[in-house]
Amino acid sequence: MTSAPDFVRTIRGVVGDEPFVGLHIPDITAAEKQKVYECLDSTFVSSVGSFVGDFERGIAEFTGAGYGIAVSNGTSALQVALELAGVSAGDDVIVPTLSFIATANAVSHAGAQPYFVDSDEQSLGMSVEAVRQVLRDSRSTPDGLVNSATGRRIGAIVPMHTLGHPMQIVELVELADSYGVPVVEDAAESLGSRVGSRHTGTFGTMGILSFNGNKIITTGGGGMILTDDEEIARRARHLTTTAKQVHRWEFEHDEIAYNFRMPNLNAALGLAQLERLPDFLVAKRRLAERYRQAFESFDDAVFLAEPTGTQSNYWLCAVRTRGGRERRDALLEATNDAGLQCRPFWNLLHLQTPYRNLPHARTPVAEALHDSVICIPSSPALAVA
Repeated sequence: MTSAPDFVRTIRGVVGDEPFVGLHIPDITAAEKQKVYECLDSTFVSSVGSFVGDFERGIAEFTGAGYGIAVSNGTSALQVALELAGVSAGDDVIVPTLSFIATANAVSHAGAQPYFVDSDEQSLGMSVEAVRQVLRDSRSTPDGLVNSATGRRIGAIVPMHTLGHPMQIVELVELADSYGVPVVEDAAESLGSRVGSRHTGTFGTMGILSFNGNKIITTGGGGMILTDDEEIARRARHLTTTAKQVHRWEFEHDEIAYNFRMPNLNAALGLAQLERLPDFLVAKRRLAERYRQAFESFDDAVFLAEPTGTQSNYWLCAVRTRGGRERRDALLEATNDAGLQCRPFWNLLHLQTPYRNLPHARTPVAEALHDSVICIPSSPALAVA
């Protein structure tokens, strides 16, 4: 079995000898500062200003979505998207147990309950077969499909593109459509990832993105709803802007809604980052290839490559180790002691304190992935030749 020092040396051979190498550090240059200064000079720093609309149009054009609605973060984007997809209080929403807790929290904020399913070993995302089993075992009612395990209506399915690797989204959407269940894609990590020529987040009824500080581009904090449906886009914009009626001076609001719009200041930063996204994607793929080659000779640590037929943004590069959690933790201790900020997967959602008493499907693959995967330093700057 490869020693922990060999594991550390292999990563160091790719990322260099800086004393500390972060997992994913935002790349901010003079171009971003200039855009932010332009916004400050305009005095429109909150939710009104031209940068928000420009950023929305830029992301929509890049992803091929009909519309983009910029909001405060990815969690609020997913919450609103679920409500617009028709999720009601008391519904079940099928989500992967291997995901960041925001996926489940957004379901809860929408008044529904997450129902956790297993992962696919190749894509790392939601297992289509696990979803198929839930839908097959459910019963059809006038109100929709009812989960036989919980007695709740299945309001939506939320796949997540893990670490930027596209899951089997085409197969999932076909399956969901056959049962009449909407799909809302959690593409928070996968800006720049594609299945064939089509961007993640554009396959389901809606998709969402995140621009948190650790994402491939950042607005500091922020998210976006993607949709091709003009009416959904109009509703999303209305609901996230306190449902304020358009008027030159009156403050009239026609329903209870949210103050979720992205501030203009954040959008200015995002616009500058968006201009650099193609270069980030090239750098990410270069870094991933260096890691792949570096780990090629290992028989107990395999670099996790993009699934066949897809193009991953390689948001986080990762390796899968042998030896279970004890081995994983020994390598994590060694790398972090050496100044390499490596991390495991998130703790499985069905074991998290707020959700551990909820019914869920069997999750053997997700459990094995959690015990064996290590995310390694992935900042685009690490790929500079």
